[in-house]
Amino acid sequence: MKYSAQEVMQYIQEEDVKFIRLAFCDVFGRQKNISIMPQELPRAFAHGIAFDASSVAGFGDEAHSDLLLHPEPETLMLLPWRPEHGKVVRMFSSISYPDGRPFECDTRSLLKKAVEEAGKAGFRFDFGAEQEFYLFNRDENGKATKVPYDEAGYMDIAPDDRGENIRREICLTLEQMGIQPERSHHEEGPGQNEIDFRYSDALTAADNAMTFQNVARIVAHRNGLAADFSPKPLLHRPGNGFHINISVNTGDASAPLDHVIAGVLDKIRDMTVFLNPTENSYERFGSNKAPKYISWSAENRSQLIRVPAIAGGKRRAELRSPDPAANPYLAFALLIYAGLCGIQDKKELPPAVDYNLYKVDPSILAQLEQLPGNLKSAGQAALASSFVREYVPGAILDIYCGKQENSAVPI
Repeated sequence: MKYSAQEVMQYIQEEDVKFIRLAFCDVFGRQKNISIMPQELPRAFAHGIAFDASSVAGFGDEAHSDLLLHPEPETLMLLPWRPEHGKVVRMFSSISYPDGRPFECDTRSLLKKAVEEAGKAGFRFDFGAEQEFYLFNRDENGKATKVPYDEAGYMDIAPDDRGENIRREICLTLEQMGIQPERSHHEEGPGQNEIDFRYSDALTAADNAMTFQNVARIVAHRNGLAADFSPKPLLHRPGNGFHINISVNTGDASAPLDHVIAGVLDKIRDMTVFLNPTENSYERFGSNKAPKYISWSAENRSQLIRVPAIAGGKRRAELRSPDPAANPYLAFALLIYAGLCGIQDKKELPPAVDYNLYKVDPSILAQLEQLPGNLKSAGQAALASSFVREYVPGAILDIYCGKQENSAVPI
């Protein structure tokens, strides 16, 4: 349900809500929040809530530390794991300077702008997220280990799959919050799991991706485990992917998905640093179904982009290079802009590469362009890109690329 500000305040009063969390994320997509009491909510809607941003990654230093959070009532969600009496709710918030100017490192607002630009051009982009994560045991002091919760494999069942009940609890918690998971299963790695979501509009999909990681960590912690979304938690085991399904609507049956795919292929090197923002991200490429080459094909899971078979749904493209360290707001915004470039330039798809790239002759691979092989080269590609400079604010570009040695992304 979408609420207005007045409806939110009425809900807070009628439902015994005692804490309101104003949520946002840093430039790397790590969720943050401030809790306010109900009596502060009218002021929050009218003027915003000030916070010290100097310790938030990418939000400035002590000399420029004051920013304001503006809760968005349509994002109201009850947090079902908090007490029944004295309930807690959460709203995502936009960020501004004290003088009212939008804060340029507010990546959620960047995605809003991309959605608006697509709408003006006559297109709506939908996204479906598939995120993988590991469940690890904790030691006697409660610290996360690298010991997997089970040794099950792909789509195994209980009792080998010990994560079944954890996934069930995650999915049920998300349902209570109005988020509908589509499917879940054990992945290839020991203790590795995947939960997928049906496509939705870009902003909702990004909000849900943020919420999902938060819920997975909370549910795992409540069960004495740790949920690990880092790109390559175990060196010789499969990495965690954040597969992004993209579809485009124009109101008729001729939606230009081929041009969108061509646009993404054309800009993928430029934006890889934002889709794969850690050194650990590049250890995943080229093995266990994680792509290494810039190519596409139908159904083929060894490719960067595959176009899955349609089973009663809309035609879509699955981008397989991103990992869960990516900021979903920034990732979706760049994919929209790359897709729009492909549409506007009427960019044609290159020939499909209908080979298993993990087993193909090296002479075939030699003809294909590769994704950046490490964080430094990905950053250099972004810095040299006019596309990135047009759509990524300089402050964010500098944080990701200009000062990479200090850009450790918390997972």
